[in-house]
Amino acid sequence: MSSQVLPQSFNFEGQVALVTGSGRGLGRMIVETLLKGGAAVALHDINEEAPAAFGESPSLTALAASLSERGGAKVTAVIGDISKEDDTKAIVKKVEAALGPITILVNCAGGDIAAKGGKPNPNDALNISLEDATAVMNRNFIGTMLMCRAVVPGMMQRRRGAVINFGSLNGHVGVSPEVVYGCAKAAILHYTRCLALEMRPHGVRVNAVSPGPTTTARFLATRTTDPAMMDGVSLERYAKPVEIAGAVAFLASDQAGFVNGQVLRVDGGMTLFAG
Repeated sequence: MSSQVLPQSFNFEGQVALVTGSGRGLGRMIVETLLKGGAAVALHDINEEAPAAFGESPSLTALAASLSERGGAKVTAVIGDISKEDDTKAIVKKVEAALGPITILVNCAGGDIAAKGGKPNPNDALNISLEDATAVMNRNFIGTMLMCRAVVPGMMQRRRGAVINFGSLNGHVGVSPEVVYGCAKAAILHYTRCLALEMRPHGVRVNAVSPGPTTTARFLATRTTDPAMMDGVSLERYAKPVEIAGAVAFLASDQAGFVNGQVLRVDGGMTLFAG
């Protein structure tokens, strides 16, 4: 993933970013993009071994060390379960002790993952187990809300901050399977609008991205992919992680200083509809 050419960066000098779920995949690419722009960045994942799951790095600590060796802004690593309120508070405390007050929060952690790991099975509207449904909601919507509750009050006090939440195309259209995952992402998108409304007087911006299918290491390892969708000039293809990261960087930047409460679908036009 790091072999992808990062585009000309935005200026994030003096900023501190926390990117949840950034031990691998999209989160990692977002970290690299924000670092390129000069932000100090906190890597986060649910455990130390998460980056190794699809061969992206031996561990979260090793990844932080590797990124730090490139020079530039500081990198720190934090571990915690975003679905647990005590963990979110501890994550924020550790990040701010190491890097300073958080000015950019990217809620990238999530996934359609069952209570005991893997995909829920069954995974439809009527038969998914309550245990798995609860796990998916906690991992996505509740985790996003708890991270916002831990970080945004500080942004309000400082009257500065940008939050970027992660939706999904599944949160915009009816789907099956992955029904509860789609519902959790739809909840995140509406929570984004509600929080953005509340933050208007305080100068804190809250937006979201909804990526289309993206060629992360996990995607390539766990999905049957269409070779014709891998590359080319056509927009009828899979997204590259760097393309999603670029959209996040824009929403975090001063160039988006008057963009608030918006959902940016980064899908090459896969879901074109009014609204």
